[in-house]
Amino acid sequence: MKNRFLKSVLVLSTVLAMVNCSDSGESTINNGNGTAQVDPNEGAWLMNIGQNILIYPTGSVADANGNIIGSVIFIEGTLLGTIYAADGTVLIENVDVSLYPITTLEQLNAGIPTSSETVLPPAPESSAETLPEISSNSNIPVPTSSEVQGESSSSQTINNDKSSSSKAKSSSSAKSSSSAKSSSSAKSSSSSQPTGGCPNIKVVNGGPTGSGWATRYWDCCKPSCSWSENAHGNPAKQCTNKGKDSSTDWGAQSICSGGQMMTCTSQIPFTIDGCTDIGFAFAAVPAANGGQCGKCFQLTFTGEGHYNSTNANTRAIKGKKLIVMVTNIGGDVNQGQFDVMIPGGGVGAFDGCSNAMGWGNQGERYGGLLSDCEKSTNYDAGKMLSCLKDKCNSSFGSDTEAKQGCMFLAEFMHAAGNPEHNYVEVECPDVLKQRY
Repeated sequence: MKNRFLKSVLVLSTVLAMVNCSDSGESTINNGNGTAQVDPNEGAWLMNIGQNILIYPTGSVADANGNIIGSVIFIEGTLLGTIYAADGTVLIENVDVSLYPITTLEQLNAGIPTSSETVLPPAPESSAETLPEISSNSNIPVPTSSEVQGESSSSQTINNDKSSSSKAKSSSSAKSSSSAKSSSSAKSSSSSQPTGGCPNIKVVNGGPTGSGWATRYWDCCKPSCSWSENAHGNPAKQCTNKGKDSSTDWGAQSICSGGQMMTCTSQIPFTIDGCTDIGFAFAAVPAANGGQCGKCFQLTFTGEGHYNSTNANTRAIKGKKLIVMVTNIGGDVNQGQFDVMIPGGGVGAFDGCSNAMGWGNQGERYGGLLSDCEKSTNYDAGKMLSCLKDKCNSSFGSDTEAKQGCMFLAEFMHAAGNPEHNYVEVECPDVLKQRY
């Protein structure tokens, strides 16, 4: 791996040298009709995905005519990147561009051999069954070096209404008016840590895609999808006894409305050994998206924060993915927003935790412990992480499961407040279905 990385660095250095030695100081030019084009003398990686495309270290992706048709976002410090079409659709994920030869547009169209003597390797399989058609678009956002690597000042003061506290109330646990009835077998209450590396995540052909942001909550209420009729006969797990004992009494009331049923602490977010950049969690979606109980979505974080909270913490998770499975709805959750279940994320409108769990302080009602840390550290990203870890330890005491879920926000999510993402529906991996 060290030799391969060194080779990648040398390749990148070569391309950058080619860029710096070009006659033009700009990475793109205009052809006079409003379509952005690349400099024909600028070096780029050549890939064929049914058509030749050129991938530039500046972030542009162009066709063989020089028209910019998309963009690439590299994982910082590597030549691994995700290629996006003009409309934001993911074309190819985690492609190692160092495997591809370097050429210029002028050389490509002149038939001059590329800088690599190797045969052009095939593009990796896309997560979609077929690659979407790509075309030029002059309005494609191409990341600049400052967007990828820039750091905001740690002393910057942010107004409270721009914090990462979720402005949407937590998700409803109300029963649907549907009269459909069905039975379901009990779900396992096991919360053992799965191992064995990342599962194979498959995109659902024709499923919903888009962009949005992730909020957080944990209200302890019975999830909406634990009503069998809401879940089309496949209800989500529900528990009693501080969220530890599963129950199949699907008609029983939520603790938030005088009953005993509540969220199971086994549905905390988690990671898998050997799979460092993909996390797994449960989430609420807009109530208007009814019928999504048990469906899964892959969120790929862009490195930006939704409420002007972009900082070193949100940038630290750029390129990471979170696979979420729907267990709840919220009448005030917006399209593109996924309200992720994280202990200490804030109880929101329905507080089933205070009188039932024996936990300590849960922080701001909307935003939880992280919102407390943002305010107490004056939004200093460098201090928020240690603050959040301290609060997770003190708030959950001997409930190691809930504490572990809280630490997910600190460790995997790097204390990122309301990070923005691109999302796509995927087939649910077994590691989530086992806990659903």
